[in-house]
Amino acid sequence: MTSHGAMDGERLRSALAGADLRVLLMVVFHLSGDRRWLEAPFQPRRDVNLIAAEDAGLAREEQDEIRAAAHALLSDAASTAAIGDPGDALMVEMMSVCLGERVPEEYAPMMREELGFTSRDVEWPSRRQPAAASQRRVLIVGAGASGIAMGARLGRLGIPYLIVERNSEVGGTWFENRYPGCGVDTPNHAYSFSFGGRYPWSRYFSPRGEIQDYLVRCADEFGVRPNIRFATAVTSATWDESTSRWNVGLATPEGDDTLTADFLVTAIGQFGLPSIPELDGIDRFRGASFHSAAWPDALDVTGRRVAILGTGASAMQIAPTIADRAASLTLYQRSAQWARPIPRYRDSMGADAQWLLASVPFYAEWFRFTMLWRYGDGLLRFLRKDPDWPHPDRSLNRINDRHRQEMTDHIASELAERSDLIPACVPTYPPYGKRILLDNGWYTTLTKLNVELVTDAIDHVDELGIATRDGSHRAADIIVYATGFQMTQMASRLNICGREGLRLDDAWADENPTAYLGISVPGMPNLFLMQGPNSGLGHGGSAIFLSECQARYITGLLLGMIDAEVSAIDVRREVHDDYVQRVDAEHEQLIWTHPGMSTYYRNRHGRVVSVMPWRLVDYWAMTHDATLDDYELTLRS
Repeated sequence: MTSHGAMDGERLRSALAGADLRVLLMVVFHLSGDRRWLEAPFQPRRDVNLIAAEDAGLAREEQDEIRAAAHALLSDAASTAAIGDPGDALMVEMMSVCLGERVPEEYAPMMREELGFTSRDVEWPSRRQPAAASQRRVLIVGAGASGIAMGARLGRLGIPYLIVERNSEVGGTWFENRYPGCGVDTPNHAYSFSFGGRYPWSRYFSPRGEIQDYLVRCADEFGVRPNIRFATAVTSATWDESTSRWNVGLATPEGDDTLTADFLVTAIGQFGLPSIPELDGIDRFRGASFHSAAWPDALDVTGRRVAILGTGASAMQIAPTIADRAASLTLYQRSAQWARPIPRYRDSMGADAQWLLASVPFYAEWFRFTMLWRYGDGLLRFLRKDPDWPHPDRSLNRINDRHRQEMTDHIASELAERSDLIPACVPTYPPYGKRILLDNGWYTTLTKLNVELVTDAIDHVDELGIATRDGSHRAADIIVYATGFQMTQMASRLNICGREGLRLDDAWADENPTAYLGISVPGMPNLFLMQGPNSGLGHGGSAIFLSECQARYITGLLLGMIDAEVSAIDVRREVHDDYVQRVDAEHEQLIWTHPGMSTYYRNRHGRVVSVMPWRLVDYWAMTHDATLDDYELTLRS
């Protein structure tokens, strides 16, 4: 192993004083290779908080000993790391010690990739790649996180690609959503790429501007930007059987255009098409009205009467941010949402923490691991229906019922001075049945004198405001539609036509999108979806993690095709149908098919179409090693 280089002793000592000792313990073991650091008394206590206590539950004597060892190792210019990639067996042991709980063996290969101990890239199956790759072209639609991940992987492999992006900059949903308070609900050290340079996140949960800046930097760092055509939207895509290529129509500032591509990858996700409610009189309103995803940059809410329709994720971020500036804030709620308290949600990453992440070997890797784990698969096993549970109206099982009580107690505590609001704020469905939200001041906002929560149904909108069915009318200067997105269209909104005239919107008719692994659709050769049907996350985890899984799978298919001189692949109908049946069967055991609620995860028939039922490690394994055996092949002539 190479030397990490000596570090300034006083700077190091200052930073180590506030280090996360779970993480620092792993650093010491990497550097020393001494197994005593994996044994008592240096074993951290289990802590399920998303932002766990830095002392790891260790006694002061053990804390000091770990810091002293780290200081000595990092101050020694001649010191080298004894352990780089720990391998699977040792990785399991290290993860288990770090967390204070047993980590199953199956997570070791996945986490070794996520922490950069082993490569996540697909490798060429033979040595003939350079010439063969240059003859095939990939068109990617969308330059958000998924498009950037896909472009970065293709660039490394030398496969030509072009990204078309309808906006003027990369970022996708993070470029478009600019409403006050917009931010990530996944810890940023997990909501980031497993490769590339470190980004100095200012907080554990960073605001939208930092995420957008991060994606802009990644597009540059990964060499993706030169391959992007901005302000270019796909208007159609038609498969040409005679050439085994996609003919793609584009709308550009200069007018309509066309191009051809051997492979088409849609990286537009599920959140690109805003949903506006159908309300009488909506066009008569004289004030400013818009969807939350189209918040005007120059809008000032100071002294204005603001109405927000919806109390989901966007509203819960907007309301606490603008309440003190608005003259009044009226929140129209169709159904209550469960919101989870997150202690230290707004905590910043101080200078010492930033220095440790940037300077200390293995520290950023294990810090990322702790965030990935706490916001990963741990919850999913508690979202299964217990057929013998006596209270299915309120919860799924004993643990889910405990979560319900904990969140109900939180609501009661936050609304102690406004107990009249509690009945309207406690949902009737089981916790986690809809997207779980983070309480970043939502309940406190509801208690403000200028804020009103309205639960009566809206009757109509008029020139001056909103009327509810109880006969009340509330004036407004601004109406914000925080009403979500049209989730079932996904890639079908691109006007895609595959084999024998099959249109994707017909294949997905009646709000029923399906795809093998969320990626491949029968009758759509050489079309690959990212963040497609049943590949969203309902139980936790990072959407960027999924993007990397899908990018690896797709590049694996492409390399196999190029190497075997295959011109087209089309997922076998039986492979697709079997996968969809397994998805549906698994969902029948999970919370999102609970009969007592509605959620955007489901279509109007009750089928779950958005999120996957699998653990992250399951999906990682399913997508890790792509095989052409699942596809019908057309050989190059």
